[in-house]
Amino acid sequence: MSCEGKVVCVTGASGFIASWLVKLLLARGYTVPATVRSLGDPKKTEHLLALDGAKERLSLYEAKLTEDGSFDSAVSGCVCIFHTASPVQFIVDDPQAQLIDPAVKGALNVLKSASKVPSLKRVVFTSSMAAVVFGAKVPVFGDMVDETWFSDPLVCQQKNLWYQASKTMAEDAAVKFSQENGLDLVSINPGYVIGPILQPTLNMTSKGFMNLIEFGKEVFPDGVYRLADVRDVAMAHILAFENPKASSRYCVVGNVIQSSKIMKIVDKLYPTLDHSKRCKEGKSLEPLIYNVSRVKVESLGVEFTPVEVSIKDTIESLKEKKLLSF
Repeated sequence: MSCEGKVVCVTGASGFIASWLVKLLLARGYTVPATVRSLGDPKKTEHLLALDGAKERLSLYEAKLTEDGSFDSAVSGCVCIFHTASPVQFIVDDPQAQLIDPAVKGALNVLKSASKVPSLKRVVFTSSMAAVVFGAKVPVFGDMVDETWFSDPLVCQQKNLWYQASKTMAEDAAVKFSQENGLDLVSINPGYVIGPILQPTLNMTSKGFMNLIEFGKEVFPDGVYRLADVRDVAMAHILAFENPKASSRYCVVGNVIQSSKIMKIVDKLYPTLDHSKRCKEGKSLEPLIYNVSRVKVESLGVEFTPVEVSIKDTIESLKEKKLLSF
């Protein structure tokens, strides 16, 4: 498939996944109109404008999730819209205003703009494993989670899992709107995303991973991580557009792994590091509780990065940005 001259929009372009998505799209020859929250904030724009091909084929637009018509000009003339923009916060004072409205209204706002674009072939929507594994039935040892699993927003709200609720409600709303308005929508549901950072600010998942490595602070109480490499996630988005047979949703999880195993990999890579001693043999030796199927996303052509490479590249990137000091 020749990508030369093809125009595709990326919303929320300064984010962790979206920055890689823009980089890989430019490398493939696409022309990319992309949206950021503020054109006046160099932290949102400079790293994007510095990418190879940006000078010739990247244009930035300001757009706000909850503002009607905000995305109209950015999506005009596009063959695909990659909608990645959505708030990522785990602790909130006002879940409705901070998470649910921007996620749900934002998705609908982008899709309303999309429905006005005659050239549009597909919308690729960034959802999350948060919209997969938080249902009335939770995954247990031996389960193989796949795209047929769905989170339940009521279960999420009862457990105060507001981020998970927002992602589930946004995916539900996006699917419903697309069906009612004849849009071809494909959802990408990544796990806990790690990997090298392109943007100057520390995103939520990288910060959580850094705290785990440096201080042994768990992100998840059960110490189980559904890891996905940011480069694999970005590539899954692109292949979900480029493959005409792509449909519905795709789980993107390279490994379901416990923190004790993550720390053993860190130990092996950085033998002088003593932060991980608490995760030596003897703690958390129970088997993995479940797995996530790679079958559907691998059918698109996604080749998963080995977990050791993802962990090493994450740490090296954090060191390069002077966020980790070992």
